[in-house]
Amino acid sequence: MTPLIDVIFLLLLFFMLSSTFSSFGEIELNQSAAGAGAPAEPADRVFVQLGAKRLVLNGTPVTLDELAAQIETGQVLVSLDADATAQRVVDLLVRLRGRSGLSVTVLE
Repeated sequence: MTPLIDVIFLLLLFFMLSSTFSSFGEIELNQSAAGAGAPAEPADRVFVQLGAKRLVLNGTPVTLDELAAQIETGQVLVSLDADATAQRVVDLLVRLRGRSGLSVTVLE
């Protein structure tokens, strides 16, 4: 029984020392809560359709770089296709984050 306990402690020590405890980058997602007051309507509103291979801004196909250059302020409504991946959504949100006067809403 004692050798088994020794092996378990050695395995535990090995896995604790070999794992990483770094935190991954986070993207802040805002959710509207029930009962919250309606925010002021933004002046510019654009509609983005996002798929695995497709990115459409107001009916015109664009790339991520072109999209980031065309949108400065206002509200961005993002509609996800059935084949849109989480990585693709994160890439879009990273390109649009940190801009004052820009709000991004991901539609279900």
